[in-house]
Amino acid sequence: MNPLSDDHDAVLRFNGAPTASFQQDVGTKTTIRLMNSQLVTTEGRFLKDSLYNEGILIVWDPSVYHSDIPKWYQSPDYSFFENYKSYRKLHPDQPFYILKPQMPWELWDIIQEVSPEEIQPNPPSSGMLGIIIMMTLCDQVDIYEFLPSKRKTDVCYYYQKFFDSACTMGAYHPLLFEKNLVKHLNQGTDEDIYLLGKATLPGFRKIRC
Repeated sequence: MNPLSDDHDAVLRFNGAPTASFQQDVGTKTTIRLMNSQLVTTEGRFLKDSLYNEGILIVWDPSVYHSDIPKWYQSPDYSFFENYKSYRKLHPDQPFYILKPQMPWELWDIIQEVSPEEIQPNPPSSGMLGIIIMMTLCDQVDIYEFLPSKRKTDVCYYYQKFFDSACTMGAYHPLLFEKNLVKHLNQGTDEDIYLLGKATLPGFRKIRC
């Protein structure tokens, strides 16, 4: 990311990514925060930390491949529902939505369809889900460091000193195939990717199949 993110009409952030102390690099605006169900279930500060009171909140939890909502509700990946209900009671005016659990697998089907080889049957990353959400809402989506710039590093998150190459290349999530899809859709330049880690994708309203 970069501080110019505040110039965008909307900014999506992921999980517990903060802006405090990192404004020079990531800006200050948060329009949407997409979180996985693991965070909502296990993050002890989730119910009270002001980080989770800004913007529109969305939580996602993968169903079993293409199972229906009743089956998913009986057996989610993480049982986040109690914390979700507690949060809604504490913050009744805070917009907080649950992503349709089939959506990650609908996206996985597309990634598999355009990939030259079979990919692991694990749901896409939060990053890729966030890209699709913004492509649904926006005419143009600027993505930072999903395709690594010349600063390529094994640091997983800008706010943690945690190193793992799987954060770039993928282990559980089909990250490599996600990045290939984003590179294919990119309307920006290779120079933007190399220097800024920036890819520019059209919103779905601008795509003609």
